[in-house]
Amino acid sequence: MFGLEALMALIHQVSGTPYITGGDSPAGTDCSGLASWVTNVATGRPAFGDRFHTANEESALLARGFKHGTAPGALVVGWNSYHTAVTLPDGTPVSSGESGGVKIGGGGAYQKQFTRHMYLPMPTEAPADQMPPMEAPIEFAALVEPAPAPEAEPMAVELVAAPMEAPPFEPPFEAPIDAPPAEAPPIDAAPLDAPPAEPGPEPADREAPAPA
Repeated sequence: MFGLEALMALIHQVSGTPYITGGDSPAGTDCSGLASWVTNVATGRPAFGDRFHTANEESALLARGFKHGTAPGALVVGWNSYHTAVTLPDGTPVSSGESGGVKIGGGGAYQKQFTRHMYLPMPTEAPADQMPPMEAPIEFAALVEPAPAPEAEPMAVELVAAPMEAPPFEPPFEAPIDAPPAEAPPIDAAPLDAPPAEPGPEPADREAPAPA
């Protein structure tokens, strides 16, 4: 169910539409067409393409949730066998076929010529302290883009260095030292700890000293 603001938006949009008997588009409509548009929008239906006329108005309004009679602060429709008009919940009359096409004004639903009335209870206005500020835009569910999904926080990754394997132990390379081989003692040499040998006889071929 839509409130007064949606109904007023519709009326301002179609205001000035020419009067055409049986019409059901912004190109033209009659009194029943206007009543159909208003009651369609009030009950959440498409404005155009589902119109009624005075002969079946009662059954059409019952199907839209209207009740017999009138009520203050409600959307009221009045009609007879050849004409119908509407009064909005704030008391604004709207009509078509009363000195021209669709307009804000005219006798509305409470004209003396109307023998039948039905009304649709409208949602009550919220208290002033609960009303949104005027500068806040009105958002319709069909027009609101979904909020972007929150970006996932990057996961902290702790980089751990892999243990390095120690190279196999190799003893230091030592170059061979070329040392002269030790001289072996002569075979006829006396041992170091042997006593000194006694002097032997003189050799026979040694010359005798000359006589003095």
